[in-house]
Amino acid sequence: MTARLIVTADDVGLDRGMTAGAIRAHRDGIVTACSIVANGLDFDDAVARLNDVPSLEVGVHLALVEERALTTGRPMPRNYVRFLLGRRGDPEPELRAQIEKVLATGLRVTHLNGHQHLHLLPRIFAIVERLAKEYGIGYVRRVNDRGGRGRRVSMAVLNLLGRRARGTNDRTIGVAEAGHLTVSRIVEMLDHVDGVTELVTHPGLGVTRYGHWCYAWEEETQALCDPRLREAIAARGITLVTPSVARGLRGRVCAPPAPPGPSLCSG
Repeated sequence: MTARLIVTADDVGLDRGMTAGAIRAHRDGIVTACSIVANGLDFDDAVARLNDVPSLEVGVHLALVEERALTTGRPMPRNYVRFLLGRRGDPEPELRAQIEKVLATGLRVTHLNGHQHLHLLPRIFAIVERLAKEYGIGYVRRVNDRGGRGRRVSMAVLNLLGRRARGTNDRTIGVAEAGHLTVSRIVEMLDHVDGVTELVTHPGLGVTRYGHWCYAWEEETQALCDPRLREAIAARGITLVTPSVARGLRGRVCAPPAPPGPSLCSG
């Protein structure tokens, strides 16, 4: 099987800088898809910008922490620990509301994943999988991370949940080093690409919020736009694809050896 690599920029719509970074890393780099947060503060700005970049596939980054719920307007738990320890009701209405909000913009939704990967929890994943089928969304991320450094305990848990989930991709890379990806580290991770692999990234330009994440948004954006990545991808015989292409769905196939330009994709 030809090794296929999806490169996704998460957290679009949380901050204008995150949206700008995703678009820059698509136009000038290797990003083929992005994930938008329906209850993000800068959601409307993100939708307007994404309408001008139809080659960048859009998915829903389902959020059950940090933001405000669309269904109630109340703050969500601050992080996954408080989510797990708190009292939880049925998440389906909120997940459905987030998907429908993105669909209502007219953007074509090709994939689903979760903020802080909470969609991998078995009860939530079952709902997400069912909603994906209901709304005709053909790709759901599962985390099966390879080649990463650090976060051993949390990554072991995520990988265990991911292996039990019936997601669309075979592997992920980059999750263990979220917000701190460099050219050299991405090149090393490319050796772990097999089947359908998703590189999960977090580019950003001038991000003004979420400083407590301690992410190096600008540096990661620069890394994703470095021409050495295209060369390394081509040298390994890896094909850059979008989520809709990954399983033979309608979409765009991207060629890694293209010179720098406004788009990597051909219709």
